[in-house]
Amino acid sequence: MASVSSDVLLPHKWDAAHAAKLSEPERLLYRSNLLGSDLRITNFGGGNTSAKVFQKDLLTGNEAEVLWVKGSGGDVGSMKLDGFSTLYMEKLRALKDLYRGPDHEDEMVGYLPHCTFNLNPRAASIDTPLHAYINKPHVDHMHPDAVIAIAASKDSKAMTQEVFGGDIGWLPWKRPGYELGLMLEKYFNENPDSKGVVLESHGLFTWGDSAEECYSVTIDIINKAIAWFATKTAGVTAFGGAKHQSLDTSQRRAIASTLMPRIRSFIDRDERKIGHFTDDPVVLEFVNSQKLQSLAALGTSCPDHFLRTKIRPVIIDLNPAQPDVDGIIAGLSDAFAAYREDYKGYYDRCKRPNSPAMRDPNPVIYLIPGVGMLSFAKDKATARIAGEFYINAINVMRGADTVSTYMGLDEQEAFDIEYWLLEEAKLQRMPKPKSLAGQVAVVTGGAGGIGRASCARLLREGACVVACDIDAEGLETAVSDLQAAFGKDVVRGLPVNVTDEQSVIKLMHDSCAEFGGIDILVSNAGISSAAPIDETSLAVWQRNMDILSTGYFLVSREAFKIMKLQDRAASMVFVASKNGLVASPGASAYCTAKASEIHLARCLALEGAPYGIRVNVVNPDAVLRGSKIWTGEWREQRAKAYDMEPDQLEEHYRKRSMLKLNVLPEDIAEAIYFLASDMAAKSTGNILNVDAGHAPSFTR
Repeated sequence: MASVSSDVLLPHKWDAAHAAKLSEPERLLYRSNLLGSDLRITNFGGGNTSAKVFQKDLLTGNEAEVLWVKGSGGDVGSMKLDGFSTLYMEKLRALKDLYRGPDHEDEMVGYLPHCTFNLNPRAASIDTPLHAYINKPHVDHMHPDAVIAIAASKDSKAMTQEVFGGDIGWLPWKRPGYELGLMLEKYFNENPDSKGVVLESHGLFTWGDSAEECYSVTIDIINKAIAWFATKTAGVTAFGGAKHQSLDTSQRRAIASTLMPRIRSFIDRDERKIGHFTDDPVVLEFVNSQKLQSLAALGTSCPDHFLRTKIRPVIIDLNPAQPDVDGIIAGLSDAFAAYREDYKGYYDRCKRPNSPAMRDPNPVIYLIPGVGMLSFAKDKATARIAGEFYINAINVMRGADTVSTYMGLDEQEAFDIEYWLLEEAKLQRMPKPKSLAGQVAVVTGGAGGIGRASCARLLREGACVVACDIDAEGLETAVSDLQAAFGKDVVRGLPVNVTDEQSVIKLMHDSCAEFGGIDILVSNAGISSAAPIDETSLAVWQRNMDILSTGYFLVSREAFKIMKLQDRAASMVFVASKNGLVASPGASAYCTAKASEIHLARCLALEGAPYGIRVNVVNPDAVLRGSKIWTGEWREQRAKAYDMEPDQLEEHYRKRSMLKLNVLPEDIAEAIYFLASDMAAKSTGNILNVDAGHAPSFTR
């Protein structure tokens, strides 16, 4: 191996002492998680691992050889033991007698459930035969960038020999499936001393007699490729050198946040999309390069890359030296029409008599010189992962183009994978999207009781949520809790001062940069105060107006601008108060500001209707539990007004209500969800009281 800096190479992470305490299946899991922890080894959901283990057959009591192999749809980096399929090796070998040849290989997938060991419900993947028929107890199949760069080069067979000598073999492109499993078996039987094989335009197979040996072989082979490329490419300018220079970080993010809502207006007519933006240095090097157009047009090579990123990306032809964003926006309609027409041509050229109907013809990956890369998909995780896959593809293109000629996947082969009937069947089995899937919600006052409960309710229905608050510490805690419950992909915490115009503008742009746009605004930031009118200072009056009136105006105005750009149904929900309908003595500033909120919502309902923007109001009353406005003077002031102790207030309000019930943050959140969802698609300008019954607050 050439001498290269150690920080370039993959580290050996195997802990022999730890592994010795594990069972064979647990060692397989340990190996899998180690390999999947580094995107240079394999991408999310890509690759698979296996071990052939002797276990007691529960029916016969005899030892059976069982293949443990990553099941369909799993991720080696994060999977648990239940992510493996288990199959009888004896039955897998017997399948060879049923095989009718390459024209019928897809039918072999239907036999895999009949080979299941111990009634394991985990479905076996299409790659199961690739592991089963290699006569080694431990097998890894990875998608390392350095090896795929070899596999995707014009002279990949010769390069494989040059880099690995006789240690690693080479097989020509073959779509994953039963026939490839037999090809691997034949290769291994003819080359029993080999350590693995490179699959053209696909990836790497390696094997060993133990879990540790297999892991070491995999790491060593990848490091050999990394070191070879480091030597070959030293001093060589990638992608033909730079054609453009990157804009600064703030400019890049500003352009992305401006373009993303407009892009959504063109691509999500049939399925709402969430966006992801990255300006990773790898991406910037590629989008700024001389060869961007020519290489991007070739598409990706590895099937996993291709399935996530589509046949090819779209290039948004921005000139960073003179970034005419308005001109780019004006040209988006024609650019998307051209892409869709090109995709239809690809479909028409390649479709088979039994091909599924053409799917979404819009791009997934968007490359912008000087700015970075956008990716759009049905949810945030899928959009982010698509971007990560394209970064893998960029790394592959860099390596292949520098030492040889990069070769994208043949168009017909790409189509046959994208529209594979087995892939279509998998898509049809996907669960129905949740009611707010593909939508982005911004919740002000997100650190408080109602705000947190609202975030959680919207997240449960599949929305991505931006929780924002002026309370930095409270917001950090709320976001941490929400991310622990729902995942980091779908929750962001952004600071905001709703009384500050620039802070609100930044919030909305940052929300777009994080998720692509805004579909739901929950305007909930609030304070409270109580004092007789003759004791109400101008400062107290103004503070109520600043936060509860001006703040709601600023937040809704900026969200309204973005919702109009997206040209899609959207919703605003104002959290006001029964005090906006019914005056209370000793709280004139608060009541007046809350009334202002309600009337502003009515005005916005009128202006928003032509654009499909609905605006409704939830009026809570006496939501004490978890509420920040009840933690200080307000509680004491209201208790004093009713001549009772502060801890008696909750019971007082319960008894005062017509239904004799306490109102909780979760009750308000449920009303917010209802008004934001399609269940209220024909409601705008309405007020929904959630107060357990307060007759003076009846709206009619």
